[in-house]
Amino acid sequence: MAGNDLGSLLGGLLGGGQSGQGGSGGAGKILGALLGALSSGGQAGQTGQAGQAAQAGQAAPSGAAGGGGNPLGGLLDLLQKSGLADQARSWIGTGNNQPVSGAQVKDALPDDTLRKVADETGVSTDQAADRIAESLPQAVDKLTPEGQVPSGSLEDAIRTQRL
Repeated sequence: MAGNDLGSLLGGLLGGGQSGQGGSGGAGKILGALLGALSSGGQAGQTGQAGQAAQAGQAAPSGAAGGGGNPLGGLLDLLQKSGLADQARSWIGTGNNQPVSGAQVKDALPDDTLRKVADETGVSTDQAADRIAESLPQAVDKLTPEGQVPSGSLEDAIRTQRL
């Protein structure tokens, strides 16, 4: 589905092309699965520890850059509303990217979304959260070179950055 195509594009953006294991290709796959899950409504289900984050995730895509065609804005809103505003702003801005931990990602994302990403990529939810934490800052940084979330489709934004 779209997650696989998006994963390939993100892998290329992060310098990994189609490599299947580890490296930037794995980062593209995990981020593609995450953004695909968010754009297909994966954030709308029941959550345990992240109930408030799920509510924020349900509302975020409509008001965030591009809605269904660009789930990046919704993801960033979700992270910001979950206490990671400073980190998310650092990735969008032109300065150094602040790190985020797998535990922070796990707390910020709705449980069903993280479970869907883990299932799609063949890893545990903890591993999925760790991989998202490792690759998300760089991906957001590359997708927001002007300090703004792209307003068009995410696929178009990735292709533009790779040119």
